[in-house]
Amino acid sequence: MASSGNSCNKSFCSDYFLVKPEEAGWVDILRLLFWSDVGRRKFVESPAAAQPRREPLSRRWLVFVSVVAMKLLHAIAGPLSGFGSAVEFWLNLLSLNGGFFTLILNFFRGKVVQPDRASASFVSFIGNMDKRLDLEKSRLFGHGEGDKAYFAYLSIMAAKLSYENHNFIRTTVNDVWNMKLIGSYDFWNDYQQKSTTQAFIFHDNLGTVVVAFRGTETFNSDDWSTDVDISWYEVPGLGRIHAGFMKALGLQRNHGWPRRQAAAKPETAYYAVRDLLKDLLQKNDKARLVVTGHSLGGALAALFPAVLALHEEAAVLERLEGVYTYGQPRVGDGAFGEFMEGVMTTYGFRHYRFVYSFDLVPRLPYDDSLMMFKHFGTCVYYNSFYQGKVVAEEPNKNYFSIFWLIPKFLNACWELIRSFTFPLYTGNFEYTESGLIRILRAAGLLVAGLPAHCPPDYVNSISLGSSDVFNSMVSQEAMKSQ
Repeated sequence: MASSGNSCNKSFCSDYFLVKPEEAGWVDILRLLFWSDVGRRKFVESPAAAQPRREPLSRRWLVFVSVVAMKLLHAIAGPLSGFGSAVEFWLNLLSLNGGFFTLILNFFRGKVVQPDRASASFVSFIGNMDKRLDLEKSRLFGHGEGDKAYFAYLSIMAAKLSYENHNFIRTTVNDVWNMKLIGSYDFWNDYQQKSTTQAFIFHDNLGTVVVAFRGTETFNSDDWSTDVDISWYEVPGLGRIHAGFMKALGLQRNHGWPRRQAAAKPETAYYAVRDLLKDLLQKNDKARLVVTGHSLGGALAALFPAVLALHEEAAVLERLEGVYTYGQPRVGDGAFGEFMEGVMTTYGFRHYRFVYSFDLVPRLPYDDSLMMFKHFGTCVYYNSFYQGKVVAEEPNKNYFSIFWLIPKFLNACWELIRSFTFPLYTGNFEYTESGLIRILRAAGLLVAGLPAHCPPDYVNSISLGSSDVFNSMVSQEAMKSQ
């Protein structure tokens, strides 16, 4: 397991709670469930160790699940990556050769087309769920500056595209979308000591610069470890923030969040994107900025303006039209949410957090007794019929609530049936679902909310949903500005 870097300088924060799964023994982990002095566990680092941090069972259970999950992810990192590579290779092999039977024919003819992972034709596992690339003309033309429907649609398509390789992204943005790619990047994680954060930047034909952070790759243990890490730092003035997301965005191991990154280190996401945006926006005084991401990418997109505010980067924040996230997990506590609401009011932008149906990720992590992590911004909720509404909080905010077990199962049954009848449901064969997403919908019968987290339903929600939800978004923004 890559070093967590928890032994580094923590003078940038006033409090912290860090778990170190690489130092956790199974007996010590089990003790979490029976002893409340969590701070005394050797795999937990906290300034309250001298005066043991006593936690209720609900909180200890979250720590237990987090540590066990990270240890298991470390144990299966190699096999998981290998399995994922094999699955992606097979899916692309079938696609490039026109299906299974044509592949067999090409094999005997000696004309099998071999996939190249770095090519513009190689599609990721996420991309194979939904191969739609063309932007719907109805969503692109006739829209003026500040059109929420346009930004929401462009953002989810960019968030979905962020999972692809650099050549695929370049070809799609430049040749399919007829927009201009500024760059596609792999950024350094100073704690994991490798490049694990990806993002790309482009500008559309209306002069809007879009930053899209990549979400969790399906077969990447490092990404999943970031997601399930229950650790947090309390930054003065900001509140408590998820440590894994901070590290992925660019937290410096021995310096926290200095205004400038140490020159000797590889570029991390926050500093590289910030400096690039400052240069781009300075050259075009009419350009606006949109930040987006799905899943983990949504968490990074939500955290990005917070660090900009910490560094008083007004030149960038004043040009920020909005943050659009999809299936985003919780990033910080209530104090962090209040800080961000103040930042949004000061600089005149909004964070729109799209949640589809029973998507499990936005409902994690959840602690009913302490509410350590909360959402902020404007929640745009879509049910499984793609009916949207602007709400304060999505229904069923605790994924583990027993009350919602039956509704979630029935909803999973409906979505599986609909997957085979989509052309009838929509009246459009362009919405025909792939075999891969149908398999995932079947898996949703066992793990409710799993297929709901995938990008296709977020694309469908915005494409098929009523425009009334975007009128509500505009109305809420007007109310916030008064």
